[in-house]
Amino acid sequence: MLELDALLLGFLERRYEQAAPDTRAAFERLLAAPDPLLLDYLMKRTIPIDRDVADVIDQIRSAVEP
Repeated sequence: MLELDALLLGFLERRYEQAAPDTRAAFERLLAAPDPLLLDYLMKRTIPIDRDVADVIDQIRSAVEP
């Protein structure tokens, strides 16, 4: 899914290096999820139980929302 890759790559390129270690770890846990679940998270169809992962998703979404 190219859209999914673009969203995740945007976070990786713009925010990952400056992120706190716990945020980096949460992003890495997010990447371990299957693509359909990642898409559900990013489209707000499902909320992750892991609060740190949910925070990373919010950061990813805020970077692209108008």
